[in-house]
Amino acid sequence: MITAQNPPPQTSLPKAFLTIVLIWTVLCAIGAAGNHSDDLQRADVSRSYMLMFWLWWREHLLLMAMSFACYALFTLRPAVLGSVPRILVAYLLAAALFTPFEMLNGAMLTQFDGGTLTGLAPLLQAALARSGIGQFMALVWVTFTFVAVVAACSWREGRRREQAWMRAQRDNLNLRLELEQQRLLALRGQLEPHFLFNALNAISALVRSNDTRVALDGINHLSALLRYALEASARDHVGLREERQFLDDYLALQRLRYGARLHVRIDGDSEAVLDADIPPLLLQPLIENALRHDLDCHELPSDIRVVFATDTKSLAIHVSNPASAARSANPGLGLGLRHTGARLQLAYGDSASLQTGVKDGRFVVDIRMPLHAPQA
Repeated sequence: MITAQNPPPQTSLPKAFLTIVLIWTVLCAIGAAGNHSDDLQRADVSRSYMLMFWLWWREHLLLMAMSFACYALFTLRPAVLGSVPRILVAYLLAAALFTPFEMLNGAMLTQFDGGTLTGLAPLLQAALARSGIGQFMALVWVTFTFVAVVAACSWREGRRREQAWMRAQRDNLNLRLELEQQRLLALRGQLEPHFLFNALNAISALVRSNDTRVALDGINHLSALLRYALEASARDHVGLREERQFLDDYLALQRLRYGARLHVRIDGDSEAVLDADIPPLLLQPLIENALRHDLDCHELPSDIRVVFATDTKSLAIHVSNPASAARSANPGLGLGLRHTGARLQLAYGDSASLQTGVKDGRFVVDIRMPLHAPQA
């Protein structure tokens, strides 16, 4: 699944710089328009609008720089916006750094326009000699700029978190839909018509032959199998003990069809193994696949082996049958294994694996998965 990702913060900084300059340019244009209108009302045409705009724009260059510096800080270190104390510390640092420079910038522009800019010492004296209202206005401009940048960055981070949450919700819904689809596929795999018809035909034959006890056993196994398949398909995980019983019912029904030819050896199903958790209806497709590649390809007895093993964190399931060059007449070859692999991927991601191959003349399916269901 591919989802859109936000660009790295570094790639957005040049665009942010241009945006900040543009916003300040618009503010300066508005301010210059107001001053120019006042001059026109006084019939003062000594300064053109473009000159007025230039005076405004150069006076706010330092605030443009401060705006970008704060924006870059909050972009590269978004945790600063995570709490009021951090924002307050950032404001105090910005005020302590930029307020003196704003006062110095104002004094420098005044001396430059008056032709009295002669050196650093007179400039510092002029900055320190500014009136209290001038110092206060410098602090106000710095504060206004800082608050505006904090508001913009907070809104941006809020939107980013909201979009990330929406993506997570959408991905979660898509995952749940895929899980439901896999459940339906798995359930359909358990209830394949040819298997049900074979089981029912075998039971009918037993009834006609007056083998009532075996027929009743077959009906009981079929009822248990159907009931478990319907109930377990609505669950994310079941105990291996339940799956083991389901597998016994399934093999009992298949034995009505194959008779004494059906031989399945199951090893390693100890109490520790039976306490493991697995996706429901996982084992039957593995046995179904082995039957198709074994009994359906010849008239000899089967040799299907199932081995369970565990360690402290994982469960291993090994299923094998003799490899045959003949092809099974049953449809759907390989679908059960593909569905099983897809379900493991959806349930565990990279924590589970399914591998198939031929080894020592046997077709082998090896599954490894976490021993217990992941915590919700």
